[in-house]
Amino acid sequence: MAKVISEKSVEVSSVEQPKMVEIKMMRTMKDAAGKDVEVVDFVDVKSVDEAISQAEERKASLEAQVVELDAELVDLKAIKG
Repeated sequence: MAKVISEKSVEVSSVEQPKMVEIKMMRTMKDAAGKDVEVVDFVDVKSVDEAISQAEERKASLEAQVVELDAELVDLKAIKG
């Protein structure tokens, strides 16, 4: 699933507001003619700081999974010989 990330415009007010981002989760589907089309699956709006924090947490989790998979591959290759 692809993501489209863009800055979300907010109304200007006298109070300083954090920058917001709009993250669109896209999905590829077939139209009536059988052609691939990109459609918006859902939209998430959050502060840019929150988005960065969540992305960093996900990156750390994925890096830990890679370490586990590397160890699994070593074990499997040792069994194979």
